[in-house]
Amino acid sequence: MAMTDQSLELQESGWEELRREARKIEGDLDVKLSSYAKLGTRFTQGGYVDSGSPSVGSNRSWKSMEMEIQSLLEKLLDVNDSMSRCAASATPATSINQKLARHRDILHEFTQEFKRIKGNINSMREHAELLSSVRDDINEYKSPGTMSPRVQLLRERAAIHGSIAHMDEVISQAQTTRAVLGNQRALFGDVQGKVKVLSDKFPVIRGLLGSIRRRRSRDTIILSGVIAACTLFLIIYWLSK
Repeated sequence: MAMTDQSLELQESGWEELRREARKIEGDLDVKLSSYAKLGTRFTQGGYVDSGSPSVGSNRSWKSMEMEIQSLLEKLLDVNDSMSRCAASATPATSINQKLARHRDILHEFTQEFKRIKGNINSMREHAELLSSVRDDINEYKSPGTMSPRVQLLRERAAIHGSIAHMDEVISQAQTTRAVLGNQRALFGDVQGKVKVLSDKFPVIRGLLGSIRRRRSRDTIILSGVIAACTLFLIIYWLSK
């Protein structure tokens, strides 16, 4: 009994130690993510977008902060795994499972927030680099002398990208048309098959339709003969006067 109590105390102490470590890492992540988000706002609020590409120092600061956050997320994941193993070896308790689930939710929220901020910063950096490149191209174009090889390469690349985009659009339209024609073909085949099935199942109806067609042909011939005879009699009567 004493050994069991001692084991439970060791498990509880290990659990609490892991929880304290998890809460510390979560606090550090909260601070780092806030600073990371503020760094991203500099791209639009009087920062790099207005002044051109980010400087080397800003690149290092942004990359260093990103690596720190990534490292903290990995540490928090390892701590959560250790907490899961500790909870599995301990006596099942609802409170422990709820606390473990809460730590997992916090890790998920931090991970999603990091991905969102990172995506925004990358988009802003690409936008800033594009604006800087456009400004350089405009300055080179306005400067006297022949066009530089860099500008020529950029124009050729833009023309190639435009051609590829046009080809992709044509291919997409062709694939859409092919799909529509395939659907229509399948629909017509389905209708033809149903008509054939109906004609095979109901030979009486098929025979009746044939009789109707033959009777209509006979009536048409008789009517044509009557009209021709009347016309002939009218001609003879007109000539005999």
